[in-house]
Parts: sequence; structure tokens; C-alpha cells
Amino acid sequence: MEMTAVSTKFVKGFGLSGAALALALIGCGALAQSPPKTDAAPKATTAKKSPACKTVKAQAGCESRDDCSWVGESKDANGKVKAKAYCRTKPKAAKK
Repeated sequence: MEMTAVSTKFVKGFGLSGAALALALIGCGALAQSPPKTDAAPKATTAKKSPACKTVKAQAGCESRDDCSWVGESKDANGKVKAKAYCRTKPKAAKK
């Protein structure tokens, strides 16, 4: 096989691109093993959310909150309880 100027340039070009690819892979591997960066400033703590209305079991606790309403138990004609009393979230006011 005869080595011409064109084939020599291709061989050198492939060699250089192969070397660049190998260095890039080594750099990515080293970067993946480094520990993650942490923020210098800690996040501001948010106020604790109150529990959902449906988790409140006492009438007094439900009525003391502005976003909850108490639904009383319902009974049939014989006095048997059809639905127990519970606390639920008040519907949001519709925007006009």
C-alpha cells in the first residue's frame, strides 16, 4: 500500500480525534465521581402546613380552622346513623 499525502492526513486526523475522544471520556468519568456540590446558603424553612381537614376527627378542632367545615352525621327515620360526622375543606371562592 502506498502512503500518499492525503492518506497520511486521514491517519493523523483519525489519531487526533481518537485521542480527543479518549481524553473527553476520561474527563467525564472523573467528573461523575466527584461529590455533588452543595449550596452555600441553606434553604429557607417553610412554615409547617397544618394537617388536611379530612384528618381532623374532633368537631372543635375542625371548627377552629378557617379552611374547614364540620358536616354532622345523618340518620334515617329509625334513628340509625347513615353517615358519620366528618370534617372537610371549604370550597374555594370563585374568581369573578
